[in-house]
Amino acid sequence: MRRGFVPFSKIVIVLFLLILSQGTAVAEQPLTSEVAAVAAAPIEQALRDITSEDAAVRSAAAALLIAQGDASLLPTLDAIRAEADRATRQAIKPVIDLLKNHANLTSAQSDTRRSAAADLVGTGHPEAIIWLEEAAAKEPVWWVKYTMEESAQLLRLRADAHAVRVGAVKKLGELRSQNGLSALKELVEAGVQSGATDEQRALADAAHASIGQIDMWSWWAGAIETLFRGISLSSILLMMSLGLAIVFGLMGVINMAHGELMMVGAYATFVTQQAFVGWVSPELFDWYFPAALPVAFLAAAAFGWVLEATVIRFLYGRLLETLLATWGVSLILMQAARVYFGDLTAVIAPQALRGGAQVMVGVYLPYNRIFIILLSIVCVLGIYFLLFRSNLGIRVRSVTQNRNMSACLGIPTRKVDSYTFAFASGLAGIAGWALTMVGNVDPGLGQNYIVDAFMVVVTGGVGKLAGTIWASLGIGGLNKLIEPVSGAVYGKVFILVGVILFLQWRPQGLFAAKGRNADA
Repeated sequence: MRRGFVPFSKIVIVLFLLILSQGTAVAEQPLTSEVAAVAAAPIEQALRDITSEDAAVRSAAAALLIAQGDASLLPTLDAIRAEADRATRQAIKPVIDLLKNHANLTSAQSDTRRSAAADLVGTGHPEAIIWLEEAAAKEPVWWVKYTMEESAQLLRLRADAHAVRVGAVKKLGELRSQNGLSALKELVEAGVQSGATDEQRALADAAHASIGQIDMWSWWAGAIETLFRGISLSSILLMMSLGLAIVFGLMGVINMAHGELMMVGAYATFVTQQAFVGWVSPELFDWYFPAALPVAFLAAAAFGWVLEATVIRFLYGRLLETLLATWGVSLILMQAARVYFGDLTAVIAPQALRGGAQVMVGVYLPYNRIFIILLSIVCVLGIYFLLFRSNLGIRVRSVTQNRNMSACLGIPTRKVDSYTFAFASGLAGIAGWALTMVGNVDPGLGQNYIVDAFMVVVTGGVGKLAGTIWASLGIGGLNKLIEPVSGAVYGKVFILVGVILFLQWRPQGLFAAKGRNADA
């Protein structure tokens, strides 16, 4: 046989196979279309039956649409519902809700997926259990996955099988489910009644054990959240007290207008926000908040510099006069803010500071509070490096310890006073900038914190950075610890009495002043 020659029989076989394969593909196409048509037929019939006058037919149609339908049916169902009578709308509504939530379980937004999982519990439909379990198996966000698992177990509590219900009760206890607590208590109440069956008593025992797990975890979660709130309040007091401690320790001035300087920073933030609303595109709106930081600092520092130059400079060494004068200035600033801005304004939090982190079951930490804690740490580090790692800090500390000797060494004490007072006022402005994230801006904003700030300064030791930190942690933590028991008003009274008793025992505070002028 010659090389490269193909027998005729092989050519015939290859052509036959090609024709056969094409014929098979052509034959498969109508078969696939036929299968699709058969699958679509019950759904189409159910869409017609959902408008039937027979309630049983409508219920059967709704059940079939829920079991076999998907989100693609929603436009058709909405159109039918818009033109239907009341009975049909009532039959269609749960179908639409279930199909929407089923589709939202695979949404790109984690909040949408979690909301859909929580909404499926209210439907009470058993088929949602399978949807939730399938979605939970693929869910990457642990808190959304937890909600899906919790919702599936809450639906299992309504099952007919006793073993399924017992398993759901135990699983809810393992999940520390707060949402399942009321249902578990109902099972306990049903199991202790006189006519309870053995199954009900078994469910009650399992529910009682799960309630114990949930209650124990709730106690720990409450303790963690109380600790976090205490640290958050301590951070606010710390930022408020840092500038006050510097001014009080350096110049011996009781500045009752320090809270109003914080108010100036808050209103500077509000003005910056309104400027962005009027002059900047909406896409860049959230950038108003970082832009407001230097504005708040400089505005409060400018007010402080003017206050020192016009009032406080002439009252050094006269504590009562500075107290009365700065108290009068605080009243003027509050009334001016009330006249110009009104009684209440609000700052919109940027998107990054909205919401919070669910760090564990029952423990939710708001982003704005976390931000304030981190900001207070940055402020403390900044002040430490300024006072203890810079030439300006050496001058400030020298004037604090011995003003006359510092003047003899050529340090301009008047300028140091002026710059330090302006810097301390700027710190108050930063505190006001941060406080806009946790409350409204009003003329009395500073009055809510000024007394606590003075208690922090006096308790920690005048002019002592470490004392201010520890005192703010103590007073803020005790405040949040006592509030749930005695209320906010009595809590502050108890803390004030405690501070007075502490100062009777240790008049110089936690950290006594050192230097030539320190008391023996």
